[in-house]
Amino acid sequence: MMIYKYSMVVMLLLFSCNTSKEVKQNTNSEIKADYLKKVVNYLASDELKGRDTGSEGIKKAADFIIEEFKAIGVSPYFDGLGVNSYLNPFEVKNKNGNTLNGYNVVGYLEGTDKTLKNEFIILGAHYDHIGEIAAVNGDVIANGANDNAVGSSAVLAMAKYFAETKSNKRSILFVLFSAEEKGLLGSKHLSAQLKNKNLNLYAMINFEMIGVPMKNRSYKAYISGYELSNMADHINSVTKVETIGLLPKAKAFNLFKRSDNYPFYEDFKVPAQTISTFDFENYDYYHHVDDEPELMDYNFMASLLNELKPAIVHFSNTPTKELKMYE
Repeated sequence: MMIYKYSMVVMLLLFSCNTSKEVKQNTNSEIKADYLKKVVNYLASDELKGRDTGSEGIKKAADFIIEEFKAIGVSPYFDGLGVNSYLNPFEVKNKNGNTLNGYNVVGYLEGTDKTLKNEFIILGAHYDHIGEIAAVNGDVIANGANDNAVGSSAVLAMAKYFAETKSNKRSILFVLFSAEEKGLLGSKHLSAQLKNKNLNLYAMINFEMIGVPMKNRSYKAYISGYELSNMADHINSVTKVETIGLLPKAKAFNLFKRSDNYPFYEDFKVPAQTISTFDFENYDYYHHVDDEPELMDYNFMASLLNELKPAIVHFSNTPTKELKMYE
């Protein structure tokens, strides 16, 4: 009896410790508004002067993203470049015909399953903006908080979550694109490169302009190319609420082809779509000097990303590829 009682006490203590550890881990792995704010405040600061591709400001932004990946525990994807193997370089011609250096920043988290780790999901956002523009009340810096420091913060927050939880059987690339504002040049470059490497891409989810909630909508965000795949339906089936909806203007303005998801659809013909909350009515400062960090709703952003999180976990773990394009 004494042995039995001792064993029960040990088991209860172990259960208590494991339960506490699990609760602590789940609490710590929640995406926090403060983390999103920290990222946006730096990327959209005046110091970076609008993050134009080829500028000093965007180099500082890339360095910041690399340091975040290191701190989070996300590895570089490309080999052979030492500390800069997070960088995926390409060349851009400016309007004067001069050659500029552009850099995508690519982090990698290997999947935990020996078979599924050979399939990839890409979570992406562009981190460039348009630099300095015509002055408004003496301000010339187009800070690009909503466009698209917020999307960049979402990718880093998701990287932080998956690095902490190791909850992905498939491998994930966390990609911050440059030169989106110059014609999706960074995503075109990386997509072609990954296609040449025969990357087994399952899906690409892009985050664009999620800093301000929509008004008078039943859903929290919309997805570009809603009718082209079953991604929205699968997200909502996991979240059990109407997280993703159809925005008619997204189809009218053909937004599916106007963000960094599109090159991956063109090259891989897999579900590659953008999640956004900019609905042409809820934010007045697109490509404007007043697109500032203090106008972002960080609590809303955290709520949206935490709602999306289980769906992305689900996509990274299913034994078969559930997401399909309809055409």
